[in-house]
Amino acid sequence: MKTMIGSAFCLFLLIGVSVCLFAEDVHLPEPRFDGEVSVESALASRRSIRDYQDVPLSLEELGQILWAAQGITSVWGGRTAPSAGALYPLEIFVVVGNVDGVDPGIYRYEPSGHRLEFHREGDWRFEVAIAAHGQVWMADAPAMIVIVADFDRTAGKYGDRTERYVHIEVGHVCQNIYLQAGAHGLGTVIVGAFVDEAVKINLAITEDPLAIMPVGWPAKSD
Repeated sequence: MKTMIGSAFCLFLLIGVSVCLFAEDVHLPEPRFDGEVSVESALASRRSIRDYQDVPLSLEELGQILWAAQGITSVWGGRTAPSAGALYPLEIFVVVGNVDGVDPGIYRYEPSGHRLEFHREGDWRFEVAIAAHGQVWMADAPAMIVIVADFDRTAGKYGDRTERYVHIEVGHVCQNIYLQAGAHGLGTVIVGAFVDEAVKINLAITEDPLAIMPVGWPAKSD
């Protein structure tokens, strides 16, 4: 279900892109805590998938994967993935192209409230795939999850250990996405080959991109 949050207007950034600051947020269905696939089964079946069917994701499926990535699991704000000092330097952006009930666009996942905040209008899957050194197969997935970091959140406490701790954290998040996707019969893969500045321009962000994970239904074998 969608809720209108104010009216849309755009801020033109120095990098030459526009960002819609207030538009349509998407409230995600409540996540499930009692899936039918065991952790052991999800680990045994985990694979990297690069070929996807032209089938939309449901809002429930997308919401469940985002909860697995960074969902809040405690009253004090603890999340599904561990974070050094509970500082949570990561942000999750979703490049939506074909998700039931969600307009194509770029959204930021907001763990508190379990919702998508509208960030940028339009289907940007192909542009992000081109930024990933032309890996155009990525654009066939109905959605891409882009994990980015604000290193300053961790640097104030951990100094020169920051980069290591943030990279450890993104690994936890990626594995959570792999396992949750697999538990739903979906496919994904972690992509690390991309031009950072191109991804930042396409997403209209200032944070540093660390990983891109297309998510969709695996193509059927002939």
